[in-house]
Amino acid sequence: MEQMNEGGRHGDGGGLEVARTGDVAEGSMKKVRAGDHEILLAYIGGAYYAADARCPHMGGDLSRGTLAGTIVTCPLHHSQFDLAGGQVVRWTDWSGLLLSLAKAFRSPRPLTTYPVSVDGDRILVRI
Repeated sequence: MEQMNEGGRHGDGGGLEVARTGDVAEGSMKKVRAGDHEILLAYIGGAYYAADARCPHMGGDLSRGTLAGTIVTCPLHHSQFDLAGGQVVRWTDWSGLLLSLAKAFRSPRPLTTYPVSVDGDRILVRI
């Protein structure tokens, strides 16, 4: 029997249902809830990706940023992360002293990503 949870249902594989396959168009992303977590869900090249919806730099809402391939750019300070594994591509678009201060304030750290599976038309994220 499946359990209901705020933001979705647990699937048999332990994932939490966050959306249906028709909810996210190819090359796009949207913010969804998985229990208490805000998740960025993206559909790129026929694959789904899930990550924290907030930038680890300054907490910007990544769903309001831009997406180019698997690279998401934060709308606040233009930090970039690869949704395929969470790697930092660019910490900010600042340079010189501003970049040094940004790295001192918050050292670069990856974006947390989550495993995604599809069961029928249900998109499941394992937190």
